[in-house]
Amino acid sequence: MSTFHPSELSIAPRAASDEDEALDDGGPNGALGPTGRPKRHIPEPPLLNGHGPAKVLALCNQKGGVGKTTSTINLGAALTEFGRRVLIVDFDPQGALSVGLGIPAHQLERTIYNVIIERSASVTDSVIRTGVDNMDLLPSNIDLSAAEVQLVAEVGREHTLVRALRPVVDQYDYILIDCQPSLGLLTVNALAAADGVLIPLECEFFSLRGVALLIDTIEKVRERLNPKLEITGILATMFDPRTLHSREVIARVVERFQDIVFDSVINRTVRFPETTVAGAPITVWAPRSAGAKAYRHLAREVIAREVALPR
Repeated sequence: MSTFHPSELSIAPRAASDEDEALDDGGPNGALGPTGRPKRHIPEPPLLNGHGPAKVLALCNQKGGVGKTTSTINLGAALTEFGRRVLIVDFDPQGALSVGLGIPAHQLERTIYNVIIERSASVTDSVIRTGVDNMDLLPSNIDLSAAEVQLVAEVGREHTLVRALRPVVDQYDYILIDCQPSLGLLTVNALAAADGVLIPLECEFFSLRGVALLIDTIEKVRERLNPKLEITGILATMFDPRTLHSREVIARVVERFQDIVFDSVINRTVRFPETTVAGAPITVWAPRSAGAKAYRHLAREVIAREVALPR
């Protein structure tokens, strides 16, 4: 396993600001949360005696700019705070996940592309240690854009990622796959490898239109490729509590999908672009911010749902 120490991670963490406090939707259990439902009690995550096998979650939405990459980084970092060992997989040729952790993906010689295309490539040789303890990265860059074409002629092409990840599944508690914004072969590979799908959904009307198509794809993958695949949850992102539009969208999502929707809601804030520049998760860059609290709450919900529905 290689190690990378980006200079950006030396930037000092930000202190909490008035904006952070204003965006915090805290309150006692039972009080109405931003989803319009009473907040449910989320138990303290249980301690682990060891690590693995990993629960594999694909963060997927064919619409771009809904917070998939941001959620992959910050959910992964929040899970480590509860003693979980996490591997985040950049499965998007844009390499945004790698860039978001301050890693110059375009300079890397070994990425997820090599692992899925070259038989001699080892996944352990391509994994990079990040600046977050117990969170590793399987990076990507523009080379991955060629994989979709190259895999077309392969036998069992939909299960290429499953085979690539198999050697490291027992080393982690969670493997989070950041999918590209499409429903092509790479995304199908991620769904075929996953135990669950976490759907980041922007609180904007047009985002609702694509969810039915995504769920239809998930159902087809479950029927034909991966019978264990389930929807772990829908995460409302880019929520602005000041606007009627955001509140109406989240109300419609909850009405349609009920308990599948997480209680955790990610508010729109300037903190997330700042973390990209810093090359660090918000739990490190602004640990007391509302965004950091929201992703810690999401991590607790993800763990609680796993406990309720064991591997």
